[in-house]
Amino acid sequence: MSGRTGGRWRRPVRRRLRPSYSPHTHGPGTLPVTALAVARFQHIACLALDRLPPAPDFDRPVVIGPGAVALGCVLEIRRRGADRVTVVPGRRHPPIGRAPYVTLTAPDAARTAELVVDTTGEPGRALALTAAGGVLGLLGAPGPGTALLVREVHRNGSVAVGMLELAPTLPGAYEAVFTRCGEWFTRTVDPGLLAAWCRTVPGEKPPDRAAVAPPTRPAGA
Repeated sequence: MSGRTGGRWRRPVRRRLRPSYSPHTHGPGTLPVTALAVARFQHIACLALDRLPPAPDFDRPVVIGPGAVALGCVLEIRRRGADRVTVVPGRRHPPIGRAPYVTLTAPDAARTAELVVDTTGEPGRALALTAAGGVLGLLGAPGPGTALLVREVHRNGSVAVGMLELAPTLPGAYEAVFTRCGEWFTRTVDPGLLAAWCRTVPGEKPPDRAAVAPPTRPAGA
């Protein structure tokens, strides 16, 4: 398990083995389905954050993006000890802002940080907010045409880290991390937040995305 020590994260040494995860590891009734859904995105972030190198200050990180991947990242950063997390959502009134330890910031008002995690797949904004010598985490899946300005990374002395969930990890880590996230979630997160973060729709007849899109967000955005 990674953790903070003297303002830095400890990272486990890992062998290059592919994870094997069984969806039957956690039986029904252990957590509400909405809690499982959110914990799953925290699970993604936990695996990804374990890949980051130490940074001088992870207490005021910045997360770029408004959606479920960003929410999972915020929860995991919180679990690791951050008091506040600045989120640059790119749209108005995202549900992620309901978390009491989140500060929503407009793109033009955000300050640079030692740790910036992009969850959108478009890392240009995140790179601009990464402080000199800081860490840029690439959690959002970039498209085939997405480019990162390597020259700017070089001149800034930054470290850019790919955070693919399914990258090689320790044997059994995939399952163990999910259990850890679920247990922390049930102990720590206000159940009332789940109603703001999750919407349950009938599985036999899923609606069009436009029907479930929040009113403040254009369909398809």
